[in-house]
This record gives sequence, structure tokens and C-alpha cells, in this order.
Amino acid sequence: MARTDGVLSPQTTRSTVGDPSGVTGSGPPGATESRSASRPGSSSLSWWARARRDKVLLLMALPGLVLLLAFHYLPLLGNLIAFQEYLPFVPFGRSAWVGLDNFAVIFNGDAEFLNALKNTLLITLVQVVFVFPAPIALALVLNSLLSERIKRIVQSVLYLPHFLSWVIVIAIFQQLLGGSGMINNFLRSHGMGTIDFLGNPDSFIALLTSQVIWKDTGWGTILFLAALTQIDPGLYEAARVDGASRWRQLWHVTVPGIRGLIILLLILRLGDSLTVGFEQIILQQNLVGRPASEVLDTYVYNNGVLAGQWGVSAAVGLVKGLVAVVLVVGANKIAHIFGEAGVYQK
Repeated sequence: MARTDGVLSPQTTRSTVGDPSGVTGSGPPGATESRSASRPGSSSLSWWARARRDKVLLLMALPGLVLLLAFHYLPLLGNLIAFQEYLPFVPFGRSAWVGLDNFAVIFNGDAEFLNALKNTLLITLVQVVFVFPAPIALALVLNSLLSERIKRIVQSVLYLPHFLSWVIVIAIFQQLLGGSGMINNFLRSHGMGTIDFLGNPDSFIALLTSQVIWKDTGWGTILFLAALTQIDPGLYEAARVDGASRWRQLWHVTVPGIRGLIILLLILRLGDSLTVGFEQIILQQNLVGRPASEVLDTYVYNNGVLAGQWGVSAAVGLVKGLVAVVLVVGANKIAHIFGEAGVYQK
């Protein structure tokens, strides 16, 4: 005789737990789906309801949003002076309108502007070839270290230069490579001729590139090291089973694992292709002269802030920004053609 006093059968237990009404399959079809769809956080909530639900997160994001609007989007209104004969002591928006006259330095090929453009493109090309791959190579080297303790120590040492301002970095290079620096003092003490490292226009781009590599390469490895940790170790084991050498594993496993990040950062780098380090260059411009060191950012500063040609400088800055947008959008579409995610997707 089966016992029924206070003991539930497995079927009854499952029915009670799965259905609050105590009856399995009770209610009209789709009642379960309708109950789950009405839960908070579903897509049926209105915008205001979702805002009230996530108000803590929105309040946390508010300071960053305010700073973004105040220092990035609100200053875009200043591009109006690119179409005006702007005078600082005249209220904003009331200066005389001159149309596209300020863009004449671009359309007519002003010699000073063309020199700044040439230097900018040349520095960009050199830095894309030498500076951009440096963090990738360093991350691969660090990732190959077997000792985690040594890896952390090396990472900490390499990160430090990033936190130094360009004023300190330039001062360090002057102490090493300047006319009275350590290297020239060594050459002078041994009866050899000194070398003008900092004031030579022919080696200025190489100097800039070495400074950027020394300062930012260690910091740039952070994203690549994070991406390398996401690669499935089973892929390396399968490659070793197939007889792949370390170089084959690097080419067929490691590089494809970080390819998406490389393309993303390369697209973002194209957006900054016409921005090559204003502070770094302006601090050394007096040593090599403007013909060898003038870039678009220093051109805007020298002609706008110092020479008072506000409208012309704003016009050059506006065109530089538009070119950057075109480069990012175009490179992103090319990435989509080759099946990569890029910066954004539709």
C-alpha cells in the first residue's frame, strides 16, 4: 500500500516547484511567456521606466558626460570663426563674415601650410611604421616570459615613462643627448667631436619617434596583453600536436587572436594621423627651427595664438578634423568589407 501521508511524489514536487498554481500546465497557452515578458528589465519597459531603474548608473555616468560635452562638443561651436574675420575683443558671433576666404591658405597652396602638411604626413608615416607595431612586439615578448613575477616587474618598469609629462621627457633627452649632455661630455672627454642630436633638422623625425617609443610603448602593451590572455590555450596545444613551431604558433594562433584589436587601434590611429604631438614638438621647435618641425598643430598655434590669424588657424583645424572623420569612417568600412568588426557596426 502506497504511503500518502505528508509525502509528495516526485511528479507532484516538480509540478509544485515549476508551477506556482500547483497545477502543471494550468492556464492558457503562452501564460508563462506573458508573465516573464512583464518582468522588470524587459524590452516592454518605457524609456522613463528604464531610466528610473538604472538611475544609479546614469548618475555615475553624468560627470563624465558633462565633461565630454563641456570640453569636446561645446567647443565645436568655435569653428564658426573659420568663416569670420574673428577679433577676440568682439562678442562671439558678431565678427565680420568672410565666407571661405580663410581657407585660401589650403586651396591656394600656401608655402608655410604645405610645409606643415608635409612634415605632418611624414611624421605620421614614420610613426605608423615604427611606433604602432612596437607595443605589439613588446606584448608578444612579455607574453612569452614563463615567470609571472619577472613579467610583472618588467611591465611595471616599462609603464613608468607614460606617467611622465613631455616636459620631463624632453629634459631627460637633453641631459642625455644635448650639447652638454652625458654622451657629448663623454665624447669630449675622450678627444672626440660632439654630435648635435637635438638641433639637427635631418634627424628630428628620428628623435621624435624614439621619444614616443620610449614614453608610450610600455603603456600601449596593456590592451594587447589583455587580448592575449583571451586566446584559448587549447589552440596552442592543438598546434603543438600538429607539429607547429613557436613561430608557426605565433603566426597562426597568436596574431589571429589579436587581429581584431590591431585593426581597431589602427583605425583609431588613422583618426589621429594629422595630430602628431603638439606639446612634444613645440618644446623642441626652437632647437631645430620651424621649417623642419612645423606641423599642422604648431601651425595653428603659431599663426592663431601668436600671430593673431584666428580665422585662418580655425579653418586649418576644421579641415584637419573633417579629414580625420573621413579617414576613420572609410577605414571602418574597409574593415567591414574584410569581415572585421572595426570601430562600430550598423
